[in-house]
Amino acid sequence: MGKMNVPGASAFGAAAAPAIDKREQRKRDQALGLVPFAVKLNGELVKRLHALSTERNTDINTIVAEVLTKGLDA
Repeated sequence: MGKMNVPGASAFGAAAAPAIDKREQRKRDQALGLVPFAVKLNGELVKRLHALSTERNTDINTIVAEVLTKGLDA
């Protein structure tokens, strides 16, 4: 029953994307200069970030980086 919600599970009829292992993903992130940065945020703020991400059809990392850059540059 819970197998539909596991990461990497594809929707019915959709082609599954090749899985990237965590080590390979870390290497790709490092090559791009990305650094993991965990923070705790207010739930309403997270909802706003997710809504903005959906509205712009981009990933949450890009939205957070954009918002932080604008805020720090202001």
